[in-house]
Amino acid sequence: MSDAAVAALIDKQAISDVVLSYCRGIDRLDLDLVRACFHPDATDHHGSFSGTVDEFIHWVGGLLDSYDMTFHCVGNLLIELDGDRARAETYGVAAHRRAGGEDRNNLTTGFRYIDDFERRTDRQWRIARRVAVTEWSRVDRQSDWWPVPKTFEHGRRDRSDALYRDR
Repeated sequence: MSDAAVAALIDKQAISDVVLSYCRGIDRLDLDLVRACFHPDATDHHGSFSGTVDEFIHWVGGLLDSYDMTFHCVGNLLIELDGDRARAETYGVAAHRRAGGEDRNNLTTGFRYIDDFERRTDRQWRIARRVAVTEWSRVDRQSDWWPVPKTFEHGRRDRSDALYRDR
């Protein structure tokens, strides 16, 4: 394998790690981690929101606070490298749950992230521009939920989650 091929694999892994870190940050409600995935001058176009990364962090933080749980699962990730720039297309499914209230607030959505990545002076790949494309969405009725037994480990949206314990 050539040095260029190895470098491309390393770059693609770094970009993939950013996408996965973003999902972790959203689902664990770690907005500092979400912010670290973007360049400071990045923009995000995300459903009803369009603006700077700082505006996005403020918007998504308020939105996420209204849910009891979110769960992002990403699958297909195609990365096209072009020097210190890259375009990544990521397919995913996200579940959002809010106990009480209306069923329409509990939804599962199929989406794609179209991300323009840049590697700048710090040599770290980060998102410079994101467009979140909604492919489909469905409502999940609370009456259809299976109650997770209290004896099971439950996901938490802070540093008390199992991910951060026992280290």
